[in-house]
Amino acid sequence: MTLSIRPATPADLPLIAQFIRDLADYEKLAHEVRFDEATLGEKLFGPRPYAEVAIGEIDGQAQGFALFFHNFSTFEGRPGLYLEDLFVRPAARGSGLGKALLAHLAKLCIERDCARLEWSVLDWNTPSIGFYKSLGARMMDEWTVMRVDGDALAALASH
Repeated sequence: MTLSIRPATPADLPLIAQFIRDLADYEKLAHEVRFDEATLGEKLFGPRPYAEVAIGEIDGQAQGFALFFHNFSTFEGRPGLYLEDLFVRPAARGSGLGKALLAHLAKLCIERDCARLEWSVLDWNTPSIGFYKSLGARMMDEWTVMRVDGDALAALASH
């Protein structure tokens, strides 16, 4: 079995879209998937990409992905990477591909002089939490994610 990680290309857009839908199904959030594939492609591969995608393959077959982007730590005075989505197809779990994707991102952090790699995990997802802890990740229990979207975002923007 050969694991490999490669950067996504515009030709991977349908695959990325399917991975996002599969992840949403796993997280019981399929009802929240609203993206338009053409817009997603523009935001990932257009003149100003907002995020990057790494494709994880086993024996040349795409089995997972990581979608990530830069953030910035004012305390560190350096950028970081934020992992928005990590997904490995169920049949490929346990192969080491998830760890390989995270290791790839850790290497990018080092190469890009990033201070840290961060992500969120649903609190019910105990298999993933255990996996992340086994890699040395620590829970940031003192932080709560906040979000403004939809009508609340429009109302805030109008002030």
